[in-house]
Amino acid sequence: MAHDRVPGNELALTHEFLSLMMAVRRPGVTEALQSLEGAGLIQCARSRITVLDRKGIEKVAGAYYGVPEAGYRRLMR
Repeated sequence: MAHDRVPGNELALTHEFLSLMMAVRRPGVTEALQSLEGAGLIQCARSRITVLDRKGIEKVAGAYYGVPEAGYRRLMR
């Protein structure tokens, strides 16, 4: 969802901020990002996440992506 709201493929986000935003433990964010990076979907550097394969990320997200975005688009018209 953050990628939807920024130009380009680079997100300036820390693991700490992501954990606060999603109300999860920071180590869980690190594990998830490492899994996505290992699959070649993203690349991580200090406070930067670069999206390499948007379609692949959407496939991994499955039904968890789309419903909130449709609601956001409807509200922001």
